[in-house]
Amino acid sequence: MRRRRRIAVFRVCMFMPMIIGEIRRYLRDNSALRVSRSLRDTAYKAMQVKEAFMREHQREPDIMELAKAMDVPKEEVVFALDSILDPVSLFEPVFHDGTDTVCVMDQVGDSKNTDEQWLASIALREAIDSLNEREKKIIRLRFFEGRTQMEVAEEIHISQAQVSRLEKGALDHIRKRI
Repeated sequence: MRRRRRIAVFRVCMFMPMIIGEIRRYLRDNSALRVSRSLRDTAYKAMQVKEAFMREHQREPDIMELAKAMDVPKEEVVFALDSILDPVSLFEPVFHDGTDTVCVMDQVGDSKNTDEQWLASIALREAIDSLNEREKKIIRLRFFEGRTQMEVAEEIHISQAQVSRLEKGALDHIRKRI
């Protein structure tokens, strides 16, 4: 009976690293976002260093202390710890007082991509699309590629004065359409 137990214990001990590896692989590969293994390993190392620091100093370490203890740049620690966080829905409630619910989306602001800017961008695109091909090319070269009037003139084989006149007419047309 003892011999069977020893054999069973030996078999479990022999396969334990493989079982632990499979569990780690499952946890690593079955998340909502795919994160590189090296980044995930850095994150787990940071969590271990954080726990050891808390046991020793009875307080939570800041990012600089973690980075110093791990001997890696602080940015790498931040990226690694952020990589293992679970994604949050924009519609997840953050606060609820009985009548109004504040969601994550309400807390996230984007001053660059406002509705007004989208509408202006669409209007500009439609106004440019209404130009003839030569005017479109002049506007694209001048304002989207940053070329000078002389460079544009050379490319489309007209004079700089003609480029200036066509550009002015195209801009007037765009202003009227917007």
